[in-house]
Amino acid sequence: MDAIGTQLAFATPANATRWQRRLVFSPVARIVSFVVTMIAAGFLLGSLLHLLGWTAKDADPALRALAMLLEQVLPALIAYLALVRGVERRPVAELSLRRLPAQGGLGLLIGIALMSITVAALWLLGSYHVLRTDPAADWVPAVLVVGLGAGLGEEILSRGVLFRIVEEGLGTWWALAISALFFGAAHLGNPGATAWSSAAIAIEAGILLGLLYHVTRSLWICVGMHLAWNVMQGTVFGIAVSGLPAHGFLVASLTGPAWLSGGGFGAEASVVALLVCSSLSSLLLAI
Repeated sequence: MDAIGTQLAFATPANATRWQRRLVFSPVARIVSFVVTMIAAGFLLGSLLHLLGWTAKDADPALRALAMLLEQVLPALIAYLALVRGVERRPVAELSLRRLPAQGGLGLLIGIALMSITVAALWLLGSYHVLRTDPAADWVPAVLVVGLGAGLGEEILSRGVLFRIVEEGLGTWWALAISALFFGAAHLGNPGATAWSSAAIAIEAGILLGLLYHVTRSLWICVGMHLAWNVMQGTVFGIAVSGLPAHGFLVASLTGPAWLSGGGFGAEASVVALLVCSSLSSLLLAI
């Protein structure tokens, strides 16, 4: 295991008492403590943003987008830092700012490539159509919320906490299965979601991102890929992101059967995206 992996391997302190082993350091206890801290931080932050008026319906759109970004990222980040530094007592190597440019940049390239290949295939198959361009599209809120907010917040929860800690307790295969199923189920409430769209998200994104984290032990790579996938899909190609309407540079439509186009949920529910992402997952499995 590389240096990052070594730093990520948590071991219960030898002098820990029996109750500490069960209620503080066990995998279940650490997941629960993260969730409780995140909920508490989210409540306090939400209350503050409400008092400031940033979340009001008549608030400036840029402020509302910033408030949504903070609500997505800060509670998860605070809870993760409290878990890693306060309970596990180790450096947060997987989110080291020193590694952000290289690892985050690699993740961005992976996300850009995967979504570009997916859309190119849909275009060749006659499912993706560009109607016009919209240079005046307000892309900043989407990049902040659907890109950075979803990328960082969801990766901390799904890979940094759930996958990593379940892997310690039950092994990699169980961690892949549980974190992927959680990731797919978390999108069930999105507009246009179906059992198939959630299964597709679980396989193409949940398994892929879990494997990417397992191989690299870097959250920045996962964040970069997640961010680029969402931004390219919605802000560049004009396709709904997990059912959420897109307002991008390209105004486009998807036609054809839902299994091919993804229907109202977007390209993520397309068998094309499933095959493209599963190809990379297969490579990571081989590694």
